[in-house]
Amino acid sequence: MTAQLLDGKQTALKVRENIKKEVDSLKSEGKPVPGLAVVIVGENPASKVYVGQKEKACKAAGFNSILHRLPEDTSQEELLDLVEKMNKDPEVNGILVQLPLPKHIDSNKVIETIDLEKDVDGFHPSNMGRLVSGLESIHPCTPKGIMYLLEEYGIDIEGKEAVIVGRSNIVGKPVAHMLLDKNATVTICHSRTKNIGEHIRKADIIIAAVGRPRFITSDMVKDGAVVVDVGINRLEEGLVGDVDFENLVEKVSWITPVPGGVGPMTIAMLLLNTIEAYNGNK
Repeated sequence: MTAQLLDGKQTALKVRENIKKEVDSLKSEGKPVPGLAVVIVGENPASKVYVGQKEKACKAAGFNSILHRLPEDTSQEELLDLVEKMNKDPEVNGILVQLPLPKHIDSNKVIETIDLEKDVDGFHPSNMGRLVSGLESIHPCTPKGIMYLLEEYGIDIEGKEAVIVGRSNIVGKPVAHMLLDKNATVTICHSRTKNIGEHIRKADIIIAAVGRPRFITSDMVKDGAVVVDVGINRLEEGLVGDVDFENLVEKVSWITPVPGGVGPMTIAMLLLNTIEAYNGNK
């Protein structure tokens, strides 16, 4: 058996092309286009790369791209004032404050200040609470991208054993609830899980989001499983995921590559969340 690829790069391209067509239609009708405001505080190298990718994607989609670059010593009060101004700005449909923030700023306070309907990252406690409750909400971009990818390739979720490795608020917890909503039986493993391989071996669907290179090995995965690798780990040889791709590819049925899997979907879902926020607030 050789696994088929869950190609996030091509799927994200299709999503972005459809969004571009919708924005072009808005322009031709003389209507305003969606506006996405991104805030970055300080000089975190990874954050600068991510923000650059988001800004490029935003402009390619035809959005109004608004970028606020703030110095490292920006006070929490100054940042909260900026968020409040964007909340009131009718030209801003989505607000994204790039994490992590400098240590002197309370990230939770900043996220809670973002208008619930402009929270295109999906991290506001009310959006997270609505997700847990099965109510309509803005879903976090990476979990939303995972679910979109599974649906795009016709992966059957109902009744399947899904094991998530990682319990972060950004990926693990929200994707667990999204899988539950699709009637999967869900197990979340983490750093304190005993005999973790025994849990993973039961999985029909594995979501790897642990942040450790090649952590999930071939002996931990059953034949024919579906593997979604969220990990992006930088080694001397290049980028690798949280699963041992080379040894799993001959054993599983579907697998995401790294790079080119979940990463492109995350940015595509940010754009999708923004245009959905725009359509909801017209």
